[in-house]
Amino acid sequence: MADITQNLKQFKSELPKEVTLVAVSKTKPNEDLQEAYDAGQRIFGENKIQEMTDKWEALPKDIQWHMIGHVQTNKVKYMAPYVNLIHSADRLKLFKEINKEAKKNERVIDVLLQVKIAEEDSKFGMPPEEAKAFLEENKAAQYPNVNIVGLMGMASFVDDEVQIKREFAQLEKIYNTFKEQYAFSVLSMGMSGDYKLALEHGSTMVRVGSAIFGARNYN
Repeated sequence: MADITQNLKQFKSELPKEVTLVAVSKTKPNEDLQEAYDAGQRIFGENKIQEMTDKWEALPKDIQWHMIGHVQTNKVKYMAPYVNLIHSADRLKLFKEINKEAKKNERVIDVLLQVKIAEEDSKFGMPPEEAKAFLEENKAAQYPNVNIVGLMGMASFVDDEVQIKREFAQLEKIYNTFKEQYAFSVLSMGMSGDYKLALEHGSTMVRVGSAIFGARNYN
C-alpha cells in the first residue's frame, strides 16, 4: 500500500519550486485522489476521458484536470466543460474539434502541442518538422478557442540515458525557438522514471504517477 501523503511530500521537497507536478491518477480509485488532495495536490492527470469525467463529477471542484492521454475526437465534448489543460493536442482534426467544443461551452481551452520526440513507434505526437511548420505558419490562429500554452513530449521507454537526453534536448530546442512568439509557459516532459533528465532540459511540468500512487493497476 503506497503512502501517498508521504510520497507526495517527499517528491515535492525534491522538485524545483518553479516546476509543476501533475499527479498521474489514471486507474486509481477516488480514495487515492482524495488522499493526495488532502495532502495539498490540486493537479491530476488522466488518460481516459470517461474516467476523468467520472472523477471530476465526484471529487472537489477546485481540482485542475489535465488530459495526458491520446484523445479521440468524438470524446472531446465530454471534457470540454471542465478540462484545464490538454497535453496531447497532436493533429489538426483534434485542434478543430477542441475549438468547436470550447466555443459551445464559451471557453478557451489551454492545450499543449504534443511533439513526437521518441525514436520508438508507439508514441503519438506531431513529428518535429511538422510541429515547427505548424507554429511557424501560425496555424493555431484558425482556432480562436484553443490556446497553445506550450509543448509536451514523451521520451522513448529505454534505459539509455543518452538517447532520452537527446530526445528531451530536441523538444527543448523547439520550445525555446517559439517560446517568445507564443508566450509559452509550459514544457511538459518527464515522468516517474525520467523526470530528473527532463528537468536538466528545461521541463516546467512533470507527470508522475507510480512514484506517488504506487504501481499502476492494469485491470
